[in-house]
Amino acid sequence: MKQFKGLRAARMPHRTIHLFRKGLRLHDHPALLAALESSEVVYPVYILDRKFMTSVMHIGALRWHFLLQSLEDLQKNLCRLGSHLLVIQGEYEPVLRDHVQKWNITQVTLDAEMEPFYKEMEANIRCLGEELGFEVLSVVGHSLYDTKRRCRPPDLDLAECYRVPLPADLKIPPESISPWRGGETEGLQRLEQHLADQGWVASFTKPRTIPNSLLPSTTGLSPYFSMGCVSVRTFFYRLSNIYAQAKHHSLPPVSLQGQLLWREFFYTVASATPNFTKMAGNPICLQISWYEDAERLHKWKTAQTGFPWIDAIMTQLRQEGWIHHLARHAAACFLTRGDLWISWEEGMKVFEELLLDADYSINAGNWMWLSASAFFHQYTRIFCPVRFGKRTDPEGQYIRKYLPVLKNFPSKYIYEPWTASEEEQKQAGCIIGKDYPFPMVDHKEASNHNLQLMKHVREEQYRTAQLTRDDTDDPMEMKLKRDHSEENVTKAKTARMTEQT
Repeated sequence: MKQFKGLRAARMPHRTIHLFRKGLRLHDHPALLAALESSEVVYPVYILDRKFMTSVMHIGALRWHFLLQSLEDLQKNLCRLGSHLLVIQGEYEPVLRDHVQKWNITQVTLDAEMEPFYKEMEANIRCLGEELGFEVLSVVGHSLYDTKRRCRPPDLDLAECYRVPLPADLKIPPESISPWRGGETEGLQRLEQHLADQGWVASFTKPRTIPNSLLPSTTGLSPYFSMGCVSVRTFFYRLSNIYAQAKHHSLPPVSLQGQLLWREFFYTVASATPNFTKMAGNPICLQISWYEDAERLHKWKTAQTGFPWIDAIMTQLRQEGWIHHLARHAAACFLTRGDLWISWEEGMKVFEELLLDADYSINAGNWMWLSASAFFHQYTRIFCPVRFGKRTDPEGQYIRKYLPVLKNFPSKYIYEPWTASEEEQKQAGCIIGKDYPFPMVDHKEASNHNLQLMKHVREEQYRTAQLTRDDTDDPMEMKLKRDHSEENVTKAKTARMTEQT
């Protein structure tokens, strides 16, 4: 063993490709640090494999913009250090094969990820390494170093050949109206802005935040965590320092640290659950015969449900790529068990396409939760698409912003414009059924019907579980039956003694 260690120490420094996937940052980056510490030259590479990306995830235009902005920001930050980000378009296996040979690469470093498709990618890269003779080093850096040593950057003339593409190069609409701009720089600025208000940080409780405020009432850092532009661990330990100095602070699950622990919870469950993003073959997911209704799904996705609160949420999502977690809850409940009885998988795909912070584990986990398919079992609690938004925004300012067609309605009608008289609709400049749709369902009737469907599904599940249950596998169940049996024997003896007397 000592001889082997000596051989390792005497080995020449590596020529390394550091393969960026989600860790699009320079701060707190263990895999990148490992590359720097073990290499004489490091090629920072991002392989833009559109065939792979579109086959394993749904990515909308806003999320493409955010990704390209994050790459552009990473490129600028590397340039300040005398290096370059090399963006190579094509399928990752032939791209790696070509450039490993072209640059005489001896090591590929990358972040270890938990998604099945990223695990498969890493396994394929390792097979390629065995074939071509390079080492693969993956380090956990996306869930809960000394950078003084400099590595020689790649040749300067490579920068233009492997630049970050423009949206037009990928045939993506050139304009992005999202207030979120991708990149480590913007993410760290947001982080520092929030951490500067230590009183707000210490007292933060998620349920008290407002789903329909015109500016985010939470940190708005989730897109930067999702793309890896900001380190979740940096945030966690900075919060720990603030909590240590505070006399009192909120606690998990509602505190800011609690939100990070929820993230870890979903990551942990997803990593151990097969078919986590599907109902079929998912052992933790309730099997439900959801309706298949493409027309209703399209109306929900395109903000044409006729319920202003829901439509404003879906409009904000499409325009900006972000909505408050309670707004997500309302939209998800409406689509699934609340009103339309459409599968959570369909909603998950829409959110994956449109959300800047779309995340394999959290997105699927929350959709199962909100549809009462897993984790959450109080299925009788249904979000009302009228009353829920009214509680925190009775004047409907959120609706007026995202649905300007309704902006002239009096506040008493803004959540239910169909209840306004024809004359009042004319005065508001919006005729329901013409300029804005009627509600696509009667919420009370639909929710009551769906409640009975969910009750039936759960009763069937319980009966099936009882029929297939083996009590010998459950010591507590056996003990309860034994105690119950002994109790019946005692009662019988007492009864006989009473009869004899």
